Amino acid sequence: MAVSSPDRRRNWLRGHRKQIIGDYLAEARAALAAAAAAPLDGEGGEHSAATAALGLVEAVLEMSPRMEAALELRARSLLALRRYRAVADMLRDYIPSCTKPCSADDTSSSSSSSSSSSSSCSSASRTDLLSPARDRFDAASAASRFLCCFDISDLKHRVLAGFSKNTSADTQWRYLVLGQACFHLGLMEDAAALLQTGRRLASAAFRRESVCWSEDSFSPSNLTANAISAPASRRASKSGAAGSEAESVSQLLAHVKLLLRRRAAAVAALDADLPAEAVRHFSKVLDARRGVLPHPFATACLVGRAEALRSSGRAADAIADCNRALALDPAFIPALRSRADLLESVGALSDCLRDLEHLKLLYDAALRDGKLPGPTWRPQGGVRFSEIAGAHRALTPRIQQLRGRVAGGEACSVDYYALLGVRRGCTRSELERAHLLLTLKLRPDRCASFAERLELVDEHRDLDAVRDQARMSALSLYRMLQKGYSFIMSVVQDEEAAERQRAKDAAAATAAAALAREQEETAAVPEKAKISSVSVPSTNVQVQVTQAAAMPTAAMAAAAAMGSPVFQGVFCRDMAVVGTLLSRGGFDRPIPVKCEAMSC
Repeated sequence: MAVSSPDRRRNWLRGHRKQIIGDYLAEARAALAAAAAAPLDGEGGEHSAATAALGLVEAVLEMSPRMEAALELRARSLLALRRYRAVADMLRDYIPSCTKPCSADDTSSSSSSSSSSSSSCSSASRTDLLSPARDRFDAASAASRFLCCFDISDLKHRVLAGFSKNTSADTQWRYLVLGQACFHLGLMEDAAALLQTGRRLASAAFRRESVCWSEDSFSPSNLTANAISAPASRRASKSGAAGSEAESVSQLLAHVKLLLRRRAAAVAALDADLPAEAVRHFSKVLDARRGVLPHPFATACLVGRAEALRSSGRAADAIADCNRALALDPAFIPALRSRADLLESVGALSDCLRDLEHLKLLYDAALRDGKLPGPTWRPQGGVRFSEIAGAHRALTPRIQQLRGRVAGGEACSVDYYALLGVRRGCTRSELERAHLLLTLKLRPDRCASFAERLELVDEHRDLDAVRDQARMSALSLYRMLQKGYSFIMSVVQDEEAAERQRAKDAAAATAAAALAREQEETAAVPEKAKISSVSVPSTNVQVQVTQAAAMPTAAMAAAAAMGSPVFQGVFCRDMAVVGTLLSRGGFDRPIPVKCEAMSC
């Protein structure tokens, strides 16, 4: 009986299945190599080549769902396409903070918080998770979501795994690829653990395989090429790519360790009540020009720097950092808490009430959904799901109290001195200096440039949305600063006017006191400084003659100041006649005097 056409095609596919899979995998590797060599642009050949490679790998996985080489190429294709969340979902069982021995209540929070991963999971469970022996048991469970039909290759893999001495050589790529994905997702502790484990497994595999090598195999190029994860059958053709990947993984691990050290130093300085030192370390992390900084990690560092700035009395800078963190992640609970506390401390009760209501909505959504808001991989700054219920109960009376204060008219009583960071009774120069520094740092057109140095990995938050929200929040803060500057400047001007008036009054009082003292000195001139009067018999008029040389200098100056001369009229000529008579010695002669001409 002749074989029908469908049966013949099925037999042909069954017989050539291995060849088809090999061709697809070879084309996928070539496409990934082309994607790695292409320039990093959003519309260039990198994305098209990686997309083609991913399509070929998906076709292979339909035929062999548990094929290790296909799974590796799929993960690397997703990594080239920057779909880090898909890589984390694909290899979630290998993430240290997502271990199953953790408590069921904290499963979602431990998977989304990289800072609390070491405390939520025991060291023994993490050791079991990262051990090489784990791969032979969990390789099937990690790929179970791709199972479409029965595949004998999995059974063959398990049988051969019992006889092979290097079972982790083909699966160590999981730690390297997943470590890179965790870094871009902001899970720094997980990335460091995974990358270190991948390097350790690669070194162990290299030591095992180098036993049977000749001396010519230990050239510098072969050493770097063989230190990376790749099956022995493909190592000869991937020597260049493996060497470059090994170098990139080493650089990434060093960068991750540097970021973790700086953040640990900042947190330690903040705990030791050294806010200036904490601000310096956080600024080194956020303003670094080298390396990539994922936005989830930057969001947590911004909130930490805001706490340090608040401790040092720089409320405006702290609010600006919280605004940046919320522009990157609007559902970041620690940022909302910090900004609400800062706004309440400076008296901006309306803005504080708005943030608390937003926080209450997030708590309601978390209690309704049974998990923290946002993706499970996103860090939440150590916030656990078990804390949400208690925080929600404490938040409700606080919102009611603030509503009562706003209704009572306290919404406009902003402490602008605390907002600008100046003391009460400051001078004009101090106020202008503080306002100039804050204006230069917190201008709305400059506050949106921080996002250009970060890597945005959330598909719901693009760069334009982050810029718009950062610009709006910065504009609100800038207007508050301008209002505070105008208010404090009016107070300073009033104080300066009052000071000038007090100075004028004091100068007038001093002048009046000096004039009174001079008048008293003039009135107290002794009688012996005056000359006896001269009598005229014919007219019975007595003339008092005063010697000019005997008059005190102070009295003459006072008289000159009053505008009246000492001698007036013809009396001066009469004094000349008196002098002539005295010089002649005729003291008994009568002096002709015209009484009507005398003015004194």
